[in-house]
Amino acid sequence: MTRGRGRREDMAALEDSSQGRTRDRRSVFERYQEAVGEDGFTPSDELFALETTSDGQPTDVEREDTDEGVDPITSPFDPEHIDIETRTTTVDLLLSRLRNEMIDLAPDFQRRAGIWTDEKQSRLIESLLLRIPIPSFYAAEQKDGSWAIVDGIQRLTSIARFLDASTVNAPPLKLKGLEYLRNFAGAGFNDLSGKLQIRLRETEVVVHVIRRGTPEPVMFNVFARINTGGEPLTRQEIRHALIPGRSRTLLAELAESEEFREATGNSVVGDRMADREMVLRFLAFRLTSPDSYRTGDFDSFLAEAMHRINRFEPLDEQRLRQEFFSAVIAAQRIFGAHAFRKYRSGQQRKSPINKALFETVAVNLAALDPAQHIRLRELDVLDAFAALMDDAEFERSISVATGDPKKVRKRFDAVQELFEDLLSYSGDS
Repeated sequence: MTRGRGRREDMAALEDSSQGRTRDRRSVFERYQEAVGEDGFTPSDELFALETTSDGQPTDVEREDTDEGVDPITSPFDPEHIDIETRTTTVDLLLSRLRNEMIDLAPDFQRRAGIWTDEKQSRLIESLLLRIPIPSFYAAEQKDGSWAIVDGIQRLTSIARFLDASTVNAPPLKLKGLEYLRNFAGAGFNDLSGKLQIRLRETEVVVHVIRRGTPEPVMFNVFARINTGGEPLTRQEIRHALIPGRSRTLLAELAESEEFREATGNSVVGDRMADREMVLRFLAFRLTSPDSYRTGDFDSFLAEAMHRINRFEPLDEQRLRQEFFSAVIAAQRIFGAHAFRKYRSGQQRKSPINKALFETVAVNLAALDPAQHIRLRELDVLDAFAALMDDAEFERSISVATGDPKKVRKRFDAVQELFEDLLSYSGDS
């Protein structure tokens, strides 16, 4: 009874408020980053720069730079073809678009681990009830006029779960963990008064829509610069949103496979899609030889690979799936716990997963046959790899500007030569 009376009092106070609380209490996550020493690898105390999860926690994946600059637009795009429209709409109209399948929320992304908790979603609803402005949404317009939401997926999903959960095929959201409106704990949308329901439905939000016709590389560049609430979008999150099709589900299937998980020590957190990016990089360099990689635009290279995957014939997909599984299984058996990680002789502690090493080692192993995989398991590959890590040029090729064509060829050629030399010395030609 006390909670019900308190909730009614809170409803009355909210209904009478014209502006509500104006101070934005949203937290800003500090990015976890540690400096890497200039003197190279020190097994006992090296600090790596690590990628982070959606809640700002460090992962077991080394952060890398794929290029030297900060997302420069290097191609001579015609500004007339860059069309960004800012729209002010209401929550109700966004839900109407969802009901009519005119908004793509990439639903398989919603099921990823580490997505917003009910408490965080509830606090977004609390902000709307208090009339606290929420960040803008960013979308890409598709050929049929629908919107692919690139930034704001979690916010829109939270709103939909509370107002009309059927639009996102999710269980209804019941408010919990609120900071100010604690008497609303356990409330659903239908528990609100009519005035508060209308307030939520008529809440205005801003949507920046990049219109169709804008070149995809420019779209990608614009979204890569978005830094909402201090949490930049990852490159794979952008690709996932902009490029629907079979590539989405294939990358998810391979990234979630037992073979990939075991090979990476179950240490690649997938909520920011680092695992899918690793799979994509393998597929991209199996579709395009590293020697043929020339552009230096790594993001466009990976985006084109997703488009090619969308055009796959069944036999193409089956072949690459088999190559992927064969390669990661072989890597795990050859390198053990240090697979896809930087390693120095005698090192005990595991280094973080390195994406450039993943693609390089896996692609080279995919080019070998099963008998050669077995032979490599009998050799001191790890010690030979430790010697390779002493090559400063190789170490930089997997650490800095990893999308540079010279760096790509350096690391692929070096690992290919390593495997060939070992097999040759062992009598395997």
